[in-house]
Amino acid sequence: MKKHNERNIMVIGAGGIGSYLVQFLKRMNQAQRTNVPETHLYNITVFDGDTVDTKNLGYQAYDELDVGEKKVECIGGINPQPFNVLLDKQLQGYDLVVCCADNLAVRRLLYRQGFGSDANLKWLDLRSTGRNAALISYKVDPKMMDTLLIGEEGSFSCQAQDWDGSAKDINCMNMVIASMGVQWIQRWFNDNEDVIDMKMVNL
Repeated sequence: MKKHNERNIMVIGAGGIGSYLVQFLKRMNQAQRTNVPETHLYNITVFDGDTVDTKNLGYQAYDELDVGEKKVECIGGINPQPFNVLLDKQLQGYDLVVCCADNLAVRRLLYRQGFGSDANLKWLDLRSTGRNAALISYKVDPKMMDTLLIGEEGSFSCQAQDWDGSAKDINCMNMVIASMGVQWIQRWFNDNEDVIDMKMVNL
């Protein structure tokens, strides 16, 4: 794999998973600037057409001042794209595309790019629902594609479907899978060939 001075990452979704993933990646950029001023380890582009809602505040990386604003405009330190991803051509030009959106249409678009050494682009799919989370990469066996794309159409919250909005019942697996995603990304860009193809977590 080609090494890059600045690693170009596209993140799809700035909600429960994506908002934390991006914050963790930005920490890596801060560490990079400590050693080499005015540089970035990651050049981060984030696509999401949603606005911050009050219900997001308990489990996404936003606060009260962000309510009503576009999520990507609130993050800072990224290339914000306040649009949804609909076309293959939107995925082009990045070293890695990370899906943090719980949306089957987006996942199909990503998985169509291929698997393993035959993939048109390298991708990572991060998922979280309630107490469960999953990390799936382009390295996974393509025979699992149909199984991995089973589910309902539409977009869903990373909280359990029966979540009543109370703070005491918030699940935090979105943060767990976001941190696992950053660890995978760090190792992958450092040419560690033993990065996992898939990991399921339940707590």
